[in-house]
Amino acid sequence: MIMGVQTFRKYFLLKYRWMLLALVLFGVCFMFYSASFTDHITCTFADLKKKVSPTMALIPNNITLKYTTEPHKPTSVCSYHSVLPEDTLESEFLKESITWPETPTLPSNFSLNDTSDPAHSTFTILPKNDSQSWRLGDQLEVFIKMMDFHSRPKKSGGDVLLARLHNPTLSAGVTGQVLDHLNGSYTATFPLLWEGSAQVEVTLVHPSEAVTVLERITQEQPGRIYFKSVFRSHSVTESTTCNVCLNATLEQLCNYTDIRTGEPWFCYKPKKLKCEHRIIHSSAGTDQKLKPMEDKLFQKGVNMKVFIQARGPSSITILPKLKGKSVRTQHAGYYYQGEWRALDGTTVRQFTNNSAISQCLKGKVLHLLGDSTIRQWFEYLITNTPDLKKFDLKTSKQTGPFMALDYTKNTLVKFRCHAPPARFRDLPVINTGYIASELDGVVGGKDTTVVIGVWAHFSSFPVEVYIRRLLSIRRAVLRLLNRAPDTMIIIRTANPKALTLYDSLTSSDWFAIQRDKILRTVFKEVNVRFVDAWEMTLAHHLPHNLHPPPPIIKNMVNVVLSYICPSDGNFKKH
Repeated sequence: MIMGVQTFRKYFLLKYRWMLLALVLFGVCFMFYSASFTDHITCTFADLKKKVSPTMALIPNNITLKYTTEPHKPTSVCSYHSVLPEDTLESEFLKESITWPETPTLPSNFSLNDTSDPAHSTFTILPKNDSQSWRLGDQLEVFIKMMDFHSRPKKSGGDVLLARLHNPTLSAGVTGQVLDHLNGSYTATFPLLWEGSAQVEVTLVHPSEAVTVLERITQEQPGRIYFKSVFRSHSVTESTTCNVCLNATLEQLCNYTDIRTGEPWFCYKPKKLKCEHRIIHSSAGTDQKLKPMEDKLFQKGVNMKVFIQARGPSSITILPKLKGKSVRTQHAGYYYQGEWRALDGTTVRQFTNNSAISQCLKGKVLHLLGDSTIRQWFEYLITNTPDLKKFDLKTSKQTGPFMALDYTKNTLVKFRCHAPPARFRDLPVINTGYIASELDGVVGGKDTTVVIGVWAHFSSFPVEVYIRRLLSIRRAVLRLLNRAPDTMIIIRTANPKALTLYDSLTSSDWFAIQRDKILRTVFKEVNVRFVDAWEMTLAHHLPHNLHPPPPIIKNMVNVVLSYICPSDGNFKKH
């Protein structure tokens, strides 16, 4: 019986083997060509990717598992809007925190007459609630009403306004906080911090319609500032375009994404040379396009950085404070007699002579990391501390790196610019270092201070590029503080600057305001100290400048030195 079954099985397989093979092939073809089946496979892999942690995921996001017979289409391997997977939630929170009030849409035939006009707008000092005199410690409120060029009230918010209260005779000044009521009106509030006269100053930086343009070009032209790299080998030299992201396949690009930080940077491959032959990084120019009439929204003296006039008095008189009344404010500080006075409990010492600076820095190591606004502090220190000798490293005067040494007092001061997208020219690639990597090389300790200033070179990019960089730096700061808790970390904030049409489209104060808020939020819960360059520049009587003039730099450095060498009993521990 058993032999009979085996004989039948052999006979059956021999007779019908081709039919069975055809059925198997048909089943395989059906699975691969069935849209529903492949969709199921794609979804299954997607679910698996969600369950696998970012450090374990093996399937790149830009690869689809769906079968297609269409020819391959080149796609970008990068994005201006990407952050590390573990930073996604925080990135969304940071972006939401800087949401700007809705601004007017601009039709193709819009009229400048319908936009905000500082010449027809006004501000009014509001009376005190108790109708009594203004006193030290009070809060002043100013009502701002925006009008268009036909003197018609604006009905929406979104204008970029700055406010300052000052006394030229006393060389006193403090910034105002502006609240947007979203209906064309605003309120600026000021703490009253000195006795005597106080003059209100309100400035329109940009009309709300200009903000509409800035938002659009940032999204549509994220790479409008572009860069080039020089490649060289023996007698062959080539240059190609580079940026945070380039629209090309990986095969067409040199991928210089930093291994330690994950910071992306790409260049088009040179035709003759290899990616390893890259030697120079350089800012190459801009490629930004405005629609007709949009440039009229950025006119110096018309609707960009223009004072708004008062309706009624523009100044008040401040009397001495009443007994027992305290001054409450969230401001970082104010100027009085040209000197910055902090309001956070820190006593800002005045380092008026060279020996005072030298004595403060005795036995210290000071690392200055960032852009040219940090380089200013290095230049100030070596100029005003003769014993601090700059060592000639044969590097560019613009980019460094720099080092200065006071051998007798065992003082070391170093400066290094941050890595791309630094807008410097002819920066040797070997000198481009990411701040996070630099921090990982700092030993740290009670005699080490690190100053970080990163903001100005990130303004033209979508804000995710800046968020990604700051979160990378914060992780490195936390690592440094973990291994050397006594290390002092100081963060320099952004500052307002003079504006032209070009500056507005690439480095507007509106961009700086947003990035400044992100910077403060990212480091809010970290044991760092701030130099509030925004308030220190805005509150001062000198014109705004990307690189603040010497009197402001002197006050900023005094704050830094006061952190390093606090007055006994007068230093607030952060």
